[in-house]
Order: sequence, then structure tokens, then C-alpha cells
Amino acid sequence: MLDLLIIAADRALRTLSGGVTAARPIPRPASAGSPLPHPTSAAEDDSALSATEKSLSGALMRVNHVGEVCAQALYQAQAIATTDPVMRRQLEAAARDETDHLAWTQQRLGELGARASLLNPLWYAGSFTMGWVAGHLGDKWSLGFLVETEHQVEQHLAEHMDRLPAGDQRSRAIVQQMTIDEARHASEAQQAGAAELPTAVRWGMRALSQVMTRTAHYL
Repeated sequence: MLDLLIIAADRALRTLSGGVTAARPIPRPASAGSPLPHPTSAAEDDSALSATEKSLSGALMRVNHVGEVCAQALYQAQAIATTDPVMRRQLEAAARDETDHLAWTQQRLGELGARASLLNPLWYAGSFTMGWVAGHLGDKWSLGFLVETEHQVEQHLAEHMDRLPAGDQRSRAIVQQMTIDEARHASEAQQAGAAELPTAVRWGMRALSQVMTRTAHYL
């Protein structure tokens, strides 16, 4: 337990300081008529974006970055709380994907000239607390919490795909891959025996998520 807490503290510092590195390369937009990514720079890809479009993309990617900060906290707390080594490995594997997402959105914020949320320490602490509580309710409920979280993230990402400027192909490529990963996490948790959360809990989670996303859009 002490080792897990030390690892969790280290990851919290890395998450909040921006000291994370992706294991997978950042998703790139494909060339017209080709499924293969084209190796252009961010400046070239973003040259057609207006200042207003860059500002909107920056705000949306900041929200996505906050979501990944929260995911790091949730998965770390749930991994500490479980006594099942198989589930712990599953949570840690999902957390590694979320680390990629965190690094990708962080890089994209820099390319857009946008900043991360000023309230990231608050989002992290709140999410860690929720993950810790969910984890101590039992593995099936912890997995149910994970499923509902991922479904809500998928909905947010779908909304962002609709709102991102059509010309912001770099952000769209990142969001698209994130959506694929989140759906897989939810499916794996469902297969592992996730319980369906009560309606009131799901609505409460959605209400908190709305507060976070609307605040992070600006702060």
C-alpha cells in the first residue's frame, strides 16, 4: 500500500506539472485521399485557422486536457483501493492510455497557444476522492463508475468533434483516437463485471461533469 501511495503521489506531481510523456505518437491528420498521416508541422496545419477558431479549439482542448487530468486521478485512486491484482492491472493499463491522451492534449494546447486549466489541482483532488470512494464500495461498483465515466467522456468528445473548426484537423485526429480508446475502456470494464450505477448517481456525475467542463472552457 505504501508503494502504491508513493507511485500515486509521483504520478499526481507529473500530471499537474506537465511532466508526462506519451508512449504512442500523437495522432496526425491523414492526407487528402489517403489514410496515412501526413508529416506537416503544426504551423502548416493551423495556418488556415482564424484567431477565433484557434481560441475555440484551445478552449475545447483545455476541457479535454482537464478530462485526462481527472482520469489520471480516478484510475490511480481506484487502483489503490482494489485488492484484486487483475483489476489493478486493468486500471493501470487504462491509465497508460489516458497518459497518452494527457500528453497529446497538453502538446496540442501549446501548439494552439492556449494554457491548461488553472484549476487542475482542484479537479485532480476531487476526482481522486471520487475514485477512492468508488473503489472502496467494491470492484463491481468501481467498474460501474468507470463505465459511466467513459460513456460521459465519449459524449463530450462527440460534442467536441461537432464544435471543433473543420480546419482544425490536428485536434480532430487527437479527439478521434481518444474516443476509440474511451469506448474500449468502457467495454473492457463492462466485460469484467461492472454493475450499473443507480440513476441518481449517474445524473449526479453528469451534473458535476457539466460544472467542470463549463468552468474549464474559460479557466
